[in-house]
Amino acid sequence: MLYVVPTPIGNLSDITLRAIEVLKDADLVLVEDTRTSSVLFSHYGIKTPMQSYHQYNEHKTVDAIVEKIKQGNNIAIITDAGTPGISDPGFLLVRECINNGIEVNTLPGASAFILALVNSGFPTDKFYFEGFLPHKKGRNTRLNFLKELNCTFVLYESPYRVLKTLEQLCEVIGEDRPASVSRELTKKFEETRRGTLKELKSYFTENKPKGEFVIVVKGV
Repeated sequence: MLYVVPTPIGNLSDITLRAIEVLKDADLVLVEDTRTSSVLFSHYGIKTPMQSYHQYNEHKTVDAIVEKIKQGNNIAIITDAGTPGISDPGFLLVRECINNGIEVNTLPGASAFILALVNSGFPTDKFYFEGFLPHKKGRNTRLNFLKELNCTFVLYESPYRVLKTLEQLCEVIGEDRPASVSRELTKKFEETRRGTLKELKSYFTENKPKGEFVIVVKGV
């Protein structure tokens, strides 16, 4: 079968005992970056063979991986951090396994947007996960869509674009909309800032953004 295994988003202790067991027992582990995964494997004494599987080769390799599972291999997939398939490779392989009658077993575990969402203090009874906004084409369309949502919504952003995104959120959604920005979740310099979009834009204008970001915005 295929095992979908979440991995820590920063703190290496944030992994389940079952996840470690599955990674040790699998015949092969698909990893986004062998260098990143080697740190995790070394920390927990995991000696299972790794194979690179990322957004640039997944379409070319997915059929061969499905065939390996059909031949009786148990394969696990992980990404550099978090749950595979959430703004990371994984969806394509899961879909193809299902289409080929292969059992898929997804383990519970870390996901940055869930941590940031709960930490924001905004309503969580319903929410919308946008992930990364398009860099160019379709960006304004997505922003205008988010503007009208009556529920909390969540964005992922890199340190290189987070200030631009906050500026555009101010322009399209309004400077006074309450929001929360979390960065470096579970790591040494973890930080969550809360305030209006205008206040958050001002803060990250004065303080250079570092780390990976999750932006949570309260609905209308």
